[in-house]
Amino acid sequence: MKPEIESKFATYPIEAQRQLENVRGLILAVAAENGLGTVEEGLKWGEASYLVKGGSAIRMDWKPKDPDVIKVYFHCQTILVETFKEIYPDEFEYEGKRAIVIPLGASVGGGPLSHCLQMALKYHSLKHLPLLGS
Repeated sequence: MKPEIESKFATYPIEAQRQLENVRGLILAVAAENGLGTVEEGLKWGEASYLVKGGSAIRMDWKPKDPDVIKVYFHCQTILVETFKEIYPDEFEYEGKRAIVIPLGASVGGGPLSHCLQMALKYHSLKHLPLLGS
């Protein structure tokens, strides 16, 4: 983990840190499993950001005004969140066209979240397909 990400996460409550680290691990695992190359990790707008060549950036953060959740953000000008809502209408809570809301106690291993992250990381090769090829 890059030092700036580690420093940022360290300012959060331990439950939020754990959940952010879980999602980070899932992003890295999905990228590796799909042979997507190096994951560019950094801070963008003060939030942890992850990007691979040919993908759409994924950001995530915890905010004190919503202390029981983390949010995984996707570029709002893509069809990512709209597609997630269509494929997984009941699996997640969403924030508009930009985020999946994940409770601090939720299990994030595999399943629907992995699929959503995969679609974001492969976005530019999928964006022309119905439901992003899901």
